[in-house]
Order: sequence, then C-alpha cells, then structure tokens
Amino acid sequence: MLYLASQSPRRRELLEQAGVAFSVLNVDVPEQRADGESPQDYVQRVARDKARAGLECLKGNDRVDAIVLGADTEVVLDGEVFGKPVDAADAGAMLQRLSGRTHEVMSAVWLAAVDRERGEVCVSRVRFAALDEAARAAYVASGESFGKAGAYAIQGLGATLIEYLEGSYSGVMGLPLFETVRLLRNFRADITVPPAAR
Repeated sequence: MLYLASQSPRRRELLEQAGVAFSVLNVDVPEQRADGESPQDYVQRVARDKARAGLECLKGNDRVDAIVLGADTEVVLDGEVFGKPVDAADAGAMLQRLSGRTHEVMSAVWLAAVDRERGEVCVSRVRFAALDEAARAAYVASGESFGKAGAYAIQGLGATLIEYLEGSYSGVMGLPLFETVRLLRNFRADITVPPAAR
C-alpha cells in the first residue's frame, strides 16, 4: 500500500494523473536548511524526513507492507533557497529577484518502507521574463504566490511569467512524475503502476 506524506493538493493531483493508487498522510516536518547544507542535500533531506515521518505514523497499524512517499520542491537562485513567502512584500521581493533570470527548481522524491529507502532529485532550470513592478504586483494580488516555493505556481497564472523551461514541468509543479514512477516501479513489485509507465 502506498501512502503520500504530503498536504499538497498538487502532489495528490499529479499522482492521480499518473494512475497510481495511494492514501494520504498528514505529516508535520520542519523545513529549515542547516548551516552549510547544499540546496540539493536540503531538498532531499526534507523529502526523506517526510517519508520517514509518514512511516512512523503507521507504526502499530500492522502496515508492514506500507510504502510512504515524501517529496519536497525548492526554488534556488545563486545558491539561495527561496521558501514560501511570508507575506505580499516577501512575495514581491522574490519575484523581483527572479525577474529576467534563470533559477533552478529542485524537486526530491523519497520512498520509505520498513526494509528499505530510496530517493531521487530532479533539477529543472526556469527562466523568468523581465517583470516590471506592475506585473509583479498584479501577480501577487492574484493570491497565487502564497504557499508556493519561490512565490509562483507554474500550473497557474505563473506560467505567464516563464520564458523558458528546461527539465520537468511536473517537477516544477511539485512532484517529478518520471522519477516518481520509475522509483515506484523499481522499489517493490507489488506497487500498482500503470502499464504505460512500465
């Protein structure tokens, strides 16, 4: 049985799109980058912590066959990790820094079971168009910035800010489907993966 340790509706949507059967677990994992931790190590650690926390939630429920999927996605510019904006001013400042520049989106997926763990990181490159103050303000006013790493959502109005994408659209959205399905397929034979993805 597969469990998704995430409160993200986008990750649920993406797993459903891939035709994978799963149940949802709500976990609360601190997302704080450690001193000297690289962005890639950070995103992978958070995904792993979520998967392990989900597995811990299932202890005592006779779920020895459980597999928990944890994921994390971060926007990275010049080695700095952009989390979710705390308010409109923070969102506007993030968009100003991303304007006219290419940043990386690191999306990690991690699977944990009682007997094994495995994960992958997908790195995509996204270039924003140059955004003037009015464009930034209008996007922040749409409300879409909030709760999103880097203050934008590629699956919404945020797509209009993006000039170029190299990598995984679903990874930028929050769950790299190619890597996820490949991990699931290779992790354990009893996971139901759609035939088209085999």
